[in-house]
Amino acid sequence: MRLGLGLTLALIAAAPARGGEGAALRKTTHIYKTVGATKIAADVYRSASAPPRPVLVWIHGGALIVGSRQSVPQNLLTLAREQDYVLVSIDYRLGPATKLPAIADDVSDALAWVRREGPKLFGADPDRIVVSGGSAGGYLTLLAGTRVQPRPTALVAYWGYGDVDGAWYTRPSEWYRTKVPLVPKDEALAVAGDLLTETLPGSEAGKKRGRLYHYFRQHGLWTKEVTGFDPATERAKLDPYCPVRVIPADYPPTLLIHGTVDDDVPYDQSAAMAKELEARKRPHELITVPGAGHGLAGGDRKLVDAAHARALAFIQKHLR
Repeated sequence: MRLGLGLTLALIAAAPARGGEGAALRKTTHIYKTVGATKIAADVYRSASAPPRPVLVWIHGGALIVGSRQSVPQNLLTLAREQDYVLVSIDYRLGPATKLPAIADDVSDALAWVRREGPKLFGADPDRIVVSGGSAGGYLTLLAGTRVQPRPTALVAYWGYGDVDGAWYTRPSEWYRTKVPLVPKDEALAVAGDLLTETLPGSEAGKKRGRLYHYFRQHGLWTKEVTGFDPATERAKLDPYCPVRVIPADYPPTLLIHGTVDDDVPYDQSAAMAKELEARKRPHELITVPGAGHGLAGGDRKLVDAAHARALAFIQKHLR
């Protein structure tokens, strides 16, 4: 049984950057932002080659509730090693203790930090930055295209979403109510007030926060609790955080990947984003994997591999 959580486990592997062709990548950790006593970190993977090097930014998933910068897709690490890119994986403050506007600010500040400090800290080329992410990280990737100036060079959203107030998020999820035993309210909310910037995959904290996510989905509470806005009465306040509704004229070239039977984030989310990009004549591509669930789980292996290969080719095209 696949329980979602936006962790994109079919793609993510926190594996060392070794093997294959290309120079070895060295990882360094930097604090890109401090809020009060909270330090928010980014991991930078790069070779010892001379700068400037193109940058690939990864934003982890986890429904904005769980996850860590330490969960980096192995195929992106391999691409960075083979093509000699700098790969930057960022944390951000997690909800629901931190609400969506502050989370979005963290992502914008991280990308501004890469552009401003990256050239001297780790040899980044500030004019070649592709942003990518999975699930909630895919959502934040799409949102970054509306908020960050100068715009990223391109965006890659793996099974992401373009709104946070559709029925899929604001009404009780039948899938989560039937496939996951109902989570007691007291158990779920016991961790809701924790101020965190990451939870490691498989950790006890991650499991507890996963239960919190299940509770929110079972009762249609995710939007209100994580964004801080009531979708029934404050829709206008949510507009700036729904990229499908605020696509600017200079939105970056975008690649979207999604499976058609995704029970966590509906395929319609990527399809709707592609439709709006088409209407605004912005360059984009939607890679559809028939029969695949969240993280492309259960999809035909050849089609899944082809989708990932297309994403890597798209990244290479825009980081040349």
